[in-house]
Amino acid sequence: MSTWVIGYRTSSHRGRPSSRATARSWLARQWALWSRLLAPLQPLDAPRGCATAFDASWPLRRELTSVRQARRLVTAQLADWAVSDLSDTAELLVSELVTNALRHTRGPLRLNLQLRERRLLCEVEDTESASPARGVADLDAENGRGIELLDLLADAWGSVRTATGKTMWFELRAEGRPRETQAP
Repeated sequence: MSTWVIGYRTSSHRGRPSSRATARSWLARQWALWSRLLAPLQPLDAPRGCATAFDASWPLRRELTSVRQARRLVTAQLADWAVSDLSDTAELLVSELVTNALRHTRGPLRLNLQLRERRLLCEVEDTESASPARGVADLDAENGRGIELLDLLADAWGSVRTATGKTMWFELRAEGRPRETQAP
């Protein structure tokens, strides 16, 4: 029996894979792990390709008005997906991520949203590879609380290095069921 793995033909004899097939399956797993870094680079000033109706992506300009634009885009998209209960929290956290990207990075930005089952994934991509640093903010400080807000309000959050810089992301869990999982 023969199968194809990433353009290579592998075969197995009597139910046992050959050492060549084992090596190629290892290669396939490694390729899957690194595919995001090895994928052709799309410029951040263009939307990311959308696989489903529950993916959204927008390039953001390096302007202070981009923070307001990002909040409006998130609110409108969550209303369209019928998960408006996440709007206030998502709006605040997106505002923090976009503001930090504008203050601490150079180059283009991109905002991505994905809704999968009951989870909203929000990503802000930028061109700086350095991860955010947690600081201690004074009681009367005007900034320095972004990571604390992520800790308090997001179900999960993190930073991932990419080939073009990094992606800051957070996840929120929807209270109700999104339209894609509702029974007719």
